[in-house]
Parts: sequence; C-alpha cells; structure tokens
Amino acid sequence: MVELNAPQLDSVFHALGDTTRRQMLRDLTDGERTVGQLAQPFSISLAAASKHIKALENAGLIHREVRGRTHFCRLDPGPLASAHQWLNYYERYWSDRLDRLERLLLEEDAGKSPPRKKGDDQ
Repeated sequence: MVELNAPQLDSVFHALGDTTRRQMLRDLTDGERTVGQLAQPFSISLAAASKHIKALENAGLIHREVRGRTHFCRLDPGPLASAHQWLNYYERYWSDRLDRLERLLLEEDAGKSPPRKKGDDQ
C-alpha cells in the first residue's frame, strides 16, 4: 500500500493539478525540451514557465540540466508510479462497489420477471 502522507505524493498531485504542467509533461514524453520550447504553446513568459517547471522538479517529475545558458528539461516518470498506485487502490474500491451493485440489480431484475407461460420458449 502506498503511504498516504508521503510528501512526494503531495507534490506529485500538486504538480498534476495544473493543466499547463500536465501538458508540459506530455510534451516531454516526446523527448527533451528547453524551457522556451515548453513555454511556447502557452504564450507565457519564461519566468512563468520556470515556475511551472519548478513545481514539476519539486515533484521529481522532471530533471533540468543547464548547458551554457540554455536549460533543458527531461521527463522522469518514476514518481508517477506512486500516484498511480494510490489511484489504483480507489479504482479497485469502485470496481468492487459497482460489481456489487450490478449483482444486486441483476438479482432484483430476476425476482421481478413475470412467470413464464407454457409455450413461451418457442
């Protein structure tokens, strides 16, 4: 079971809670990007992009490397595993609940079906 109070899990969900950051992560699945390349689709300043990137870095979802004056970012999907594990617990919970509901509804429907008359099965 995933530890519910893990600080990294909090920072991962915080990072994933923003549309811009989720898109930046998606863009990084295609490979390394500069801060400017990550900012470009959003028409945001480099300072604003840097704040988003810092949230992703704090969550451990990306690594930034400075080469000369250019900052390159690459995806590190490892921390997503803990978030996935946490969500998977609740997926199983809801699947179990929905399976029970389905069984109850099927039992209820079976109890309400009208009695068959002779010759109905033809």
